[in-house]
Amino acid sequence: MPSTDDLKQRIEAAIPGATARVIDLTGTEDHFRAEVVAPEFAGMSRIEQHRRVYAVFGADIGGPIHALSLVTKAE
Repeated sequence: MPSTDDLKQRIEAAIPGATARVIDLTGTEDHFRAEVVAPEFAGMSRIEQHRRVYAVFGADIGGPIHALSLVTKAE
């Protein structure tokens, strides 16, 4: 199971300049909330921003990461 630190590191490594805060919502390490701020998000719709973050995890969404709630914004 991924940890909050794992998810944070993956987001920040994949999205240049991003800062992420990840919370385990249930304590079971499969339902998370991530708040991501990145300069790359400027000019993107919220849907595009969320797709960008989901792309970091690929097939892990719906598998080891059962649920990922996102809050995104441009820096």
